[in-house]
Order: sequence, then structure tokens, then C-alpha cells
Amino acid sequence: MDIEGAALFDVLVVGDANPDLVLRGDVRPRFGQVEQLLTGADLVLGGSGSITAAGCARLGLRTAMLAAVGDDVFGRVVRDALDERGVTLLAADAHGAPTGLSVILTPEGGEGRAILTLPGTIPLLRPADITDDLLGRTRHVHVSSLYLQPALADGLAGVFERAHKLGVTTSLDTNWDPSERWSSIAEILAHTDVFLPNAAELLAITGASTPEEGAKSLGATVVMKDGARGARAWWDGGSGEAPGRPVEVVDTIGAGDSFNAGFLAARLGGRTVEESVRWAAAAGSLSTRAAGGTAAQATAEELGAEGGWGQ
Repeated sequence: MDIEGAALFDVLVVGDANPDLVLRGDVRPRFGQVEQLLTGADLVLGGSGSITAAGCARLGLRTAMLAAVGDDVFGRVVRDALDERGVTLLAADAHGAPTGLSVILTPEGGEGRAILTLPGTIPLLRPADITDDLLGRTRHVHVSSLYLQPALADGLAGVFERAHKLGVTTSLDTNWDPSERWSSIAEILAHTDVFLPNAAELLAITGASTPEEGAKSLGATVVMKDGARGARAWWDGGSGEAPGRPVEVVDTIGAGDSFNAGFLAARLGGRTVEESVRWAAAAGSLSTRAAGGTAAQATAEELGAEGGWGQ
């Protein structure tokens, strides 16, 4: 990975990059070679990190993505999709592993879904991949899907500490930990400026009885995804909330990642935390207007027109 001479970035997203194969219709498997007919199928950019990066770029941030991506057909899908969206991919060594893939089964009516994931390259990132030289080329570093990347989780506190020493701000969206151990999270959050969980993650990590209690026990600014209700946030000296935007929901895949992008774009653009929470809630809602995580991501113009709080 050679970035010598590369432009400076507003945000470096570190995390998972893989395609999502989204299948809709009669998706409940019936074994025994019974053929079932689908109503739709899309191969789209997936991975929490990739969707966040695409959303940041769409909102005008100079965006780079650090991920392990294989030299295979799914890797080419990822590379092409990120390139189309204006994201600079900094691909870490895949060590010959296949690019990860998620198959998402969405039944008729869209209520609930099942996700089958081949980890492939997703767990291969290491703290050493995030060099001081790379950190020195960005204003902010955001990490997604931490617990699909256990080696990165074990050393992320040190990465964030190095980032702060270089004047780089940090944010984190853990997603759910399948093991429910939440390894190293206290040490990581000690060096995290903005934490972007949903309510279940916040309660599991802090052991609190309410999100407010949990958020106030942490030193970071906490911006919580609150489903269709929008967002709630707590920061030094204040708290606030923002409603979700009314839309006709087609697909909620990646809504939380677009939420992250909305917050980061507003905050790195100089807006207050309160304004940035409104951008996050709106961006998360608007992303649900089409299938997949990136097809309907908000533009800065769309967010700025909402309620008169944009530029």
C-alpha cells in the first residue's frame, strides 16, 4: 500500500469492505432441491465501513477507506463501487484470502431479514496497517464493524492514542459483538472522541439500565441511533435529539452507516454537535429509500434543505 504523494483526506474510514448480495421474496430456505422464485436480487456495495465511506464522499468529504480486499471478482466489485463513489481505497494485504461477502435474505413485506456472511478478508486488518504516515494524511479516523475484526480490536486503543498525538480526531461504530465479550472496549473508548452505537449496543457495553445513564458514564460524545425515532446524543455540556425523516422505506440496510456519514460530514464541516445530530438522523432516514446501503444516500443539498439547518 503506497500513498506517497496522495492528497490529504478529511476522513479515513477503517473497516469492512465487501459486496452484499440482497435477495428478496420467497427467501426462507426449504431444503430438498425445492426451487423457489425471488422477486428481486441486487449485488451492491456492503460492509459498514464501505457504506459509511460512500456516504461521507457523497456529502463532500475527501474520503479514504482502509480495508483488506482480495484480488477476486468480489474484490473488483468493491474497488469499482468505491471508485464510482469517489472513495480512495487503500487496500491492505489480503494474504490470498477471498473478499468477504454477505448474503441478505429479505422476505416479502420487508419485515426482518437474515444475513449470512463469509468473513474472508474482513478480519485481516491489523493495527500496524494504520501507520502514523497514514494517520498524518487525515483530519479524522472512523472505525466500523470492530468485532468482525478481532485483531484490530485488540490494538485499536493504541491506534486511537497515536491518532490523538498527531492531532487526528476519532470515532467508532462497533456494531454488535457476536461473542458479546466487547473486548478492549473500555480502553478504546478512553481514546474515542465520538461513539456512534445503537441503543442495544450502548446498554450492552455500559451495563446501564437506560441509554442516558450509559452515555453519561462514558467520556466520549455519544450519538445514538434510535431507529425510526431518529437520534439521541449526549456531549460535554449538552444533550439533544432529532427525529427521523418521514420516507417510504424500501430497505433499511446500511441506514446506521449513512447515519454515521451524516454526523461526520456535518461535524467535520464545522457544524455544532446539535446540528450534526440532525444531519445524522436525516441521512439515516433518507438512505432507506432504495435497495442496498448506498443507492439512496443523502446529498448535502438534501440535508441542507431539511428544516433550514444546512448551509
